[in-house]
Amino acid sequence: MTAISIKKDTPLKIKIAIRLRTIRRKKKVSQEQLWLLSSVSLGSIKRFERTGDISLDSLIKIATALDQLDSVEQLFKK
Repeated sequence: MTAISIKKDTPLKIKIAIRLRTIRRKKKVSQEQLWLLSSVSLGSIKRFERTGDISLDSLIKIATALDQLDSVEQLFKK
């Protein structure tokens, strides 16, 4: 997997959006396909990838659709 270059001072929500957008693109999934796979509205997906703004519920749906739920589950594991 190619490393993603993200500046250290980039807000965390933008870093997450960039990482998931990169995963989506590597899997060759369009935003429209992600909408169908995740049931998250296309507008929400576009806004998330642009601004990092998203509800936790929608983030989980997107992560599930991209087979990344394990990463979300690891966030606050002891």
